[in-house]
Amino acid sequence: MSDLGEVETRFMEFHEPDNPLQLRVGGPLERYTLAYEMYGEMNADRSNVILLFHAMTGSQHAAGINRYVPGLDGRWTPEMHVGWWDGFIGPGRALDTRKYCVLCVNYLGSCYGSTGPASINPATGKRWGSSFPVLRMIDIVESQMRLLNRLGVERLHAVVGASIGGYLCLLTAVRYPERVRVVIPIGTGLETTIYQRIINFEQITAIEADPNFKGGDYYDGAPPSVGLALARRIAHKTFVSLEALRERARGEVVSHKPPHGWYEMNHPVESYMLHQGNKFTARFDANSYLRIVDAWQWFDLAAEAGVPDRRDIFSRCRGQDWLVFSIDSDLSFPVEEQAKLVRRLKRAKVPVMWITVHSDKGHDSFLLEPRLFTPHIVQALTR
Repeated sequence: MSDLGEVETRFMEFHEPDNPLQLRVGGPLERYTLAYEMYGEMNADRSNVILLFHAMTGSQHAAGINRYVPGLDGRWTPEMHVGWWDGFIGPGRALDTRKYCVLCVNYLGSCYGSTGPASINPATGKRWGSSFPVLRMIDIVESQMRLLNRLGVERLHAVVGASIGGYLCLLTAVRYPERVRVVIPIGTGLETTIYQRIINFEQITAIEADPNFKGGDYYDGAPPSVGLALARRIAHKTFVSLEALRERARGEVVSHKPPHGWYEMNHPVESYMLHQGNKFTARFDANSYLRIVDAWQWFDLAAEAGVPDRRDIFSRCRGQDWLVFSIDSDLSFPVEEQAKLVRRLKRAKVPVMWITVHSDKGHDSFLLEPRLFTPHIVQALTR
């Protein structure tokens, strides 16, 4: 049982015709909702807030037990009930709720309560579907900055995020240096690598090739589950080390029944990957998946943060403290990517500590092994 017990998702609605959210590519967005959760209490001057960015298919539910979020069309499956960072958040944990108020927000464009393609477009009364605007990473950051303004939070104690949540950490720190004290990116990088582009492109084409996708307007019929499951399997092999895959698959029962055609599965890892993909389609929306992957493909830290000189991205961050984490078995964001980030920070004379976690869990180590990260996070937040 989680130390935080039962928690619930909150919703903040924005309707600002005179001050719409100006998306980087997709034009102005006048009405939208952000789903979020908070753990711990804000102090008197609201200076103890930690903004936590989830990974690509994560949610606002980072800690505690939440068995129901309204309006999700069944996507809140049992695997979502325990917070995805529950081992890191709570009394005496890395993000200590006796000291800090932890805020986690579902991305704009996602599908767990924040406005996204599966939401109702108030202008039409129908699902947004293919008409949902194009998103960039900075749009996600800007929407969350507006939420902070609504909550009366002028300056964050820290921003924390792993994987592409680390991109959002970097963007927040560079775009709003005066609003952040401590920056903790985990298993992330400065840019989208060629390897990531290829993997992401494979996922995009898998979804769009599904006959049920229908250009993104599939909500009145069968969803593109085959394409989405394939996309998840393509990505899943980058989240865990090959040794971890071997261990996880060892106990899986192999079904020899062909899943789609004549091929008969003959190894536990095949049925494991098939199961992972099929399970994922119950909890995520294909359009949201595409919008977030698209933002990843186009990620441009300097341009999105408004830095005119790419050689001088981090000079405005000298008043912050940074803790950069690498995971030595990470296939998705290998150590070389954090090395590039740390070199740029040091060149800009930004205070930075770089920790490499030694794990056999791959990229997923940041979800599974709080004991490897917690002492360093505690130190960074308190020094």
